[in-house]
Amino acid sequence: MNVTIIRSNRETIAIQVNPDLTVTVRAPKRMSDREIRLFVQEKEPWIQKHVEQIRRRNHQYDSQGLEPLTSAELHELADKALEYIPGRVAYFAGQMGVTYGRITIRNQKTRWGSCSSKGNLNFNCLLMLTPPEVIDYVVVHELCHRKEMNHSKAFWEEVAHVMPDYKKALAWLKTEGGMVMRRTFS
Repeated sequence: MNVTIIRSNRETIAIQVNPDLTVTVRAPKRMSDREIRLFVQEKEPWIQKHVEQIRRRNHQYDSQGLEPLTSAELHELADKALEYIPGRVAYFAGQMGVTYGRITIRNQKTRWGSCSSKGNLNFNCLLMLTPPEVIDYVVVHELCHRKEMNHSKAFWEEVAHVMPDYKKALAWLKTEGGMVMRRTFS
């Protein structure tokens, strides 16, 4: 099992199975390697269950004949994202009363977006393969980090305030997002 450990100033430990079947563990800086290893061992049944779900979904998508994206297609998606996403960011930032720094479009394998502590926003070019409401959700999600740099209850309340039906977009990302991400490394 390929496990990446990311330590930060977070309070809790979290685990995620990525679309490429790698595992990411996010842990507090103060947590020992031994504690992290034990946590991963304890969560092994959960990890295996999610790995199997992703494999089944990937097999389903393979049988649908979805081809990996070419470099030219990825470049085209990035160009489209640069045309579209900054406008959505400006719209929602104005609505929310927040500022932001630079907007960068990337091709990422595990993230849809991110917000740095300086307010710089990164978005995955693959968002252009998702429905518009999913793009809006990711934009709102990242802009909410300008108010709450965490995923606390207050953060999710802020997301819900701006986008009351955000859970539909989040559900889409959980069920269909892996297929979109997978097209970059098939």
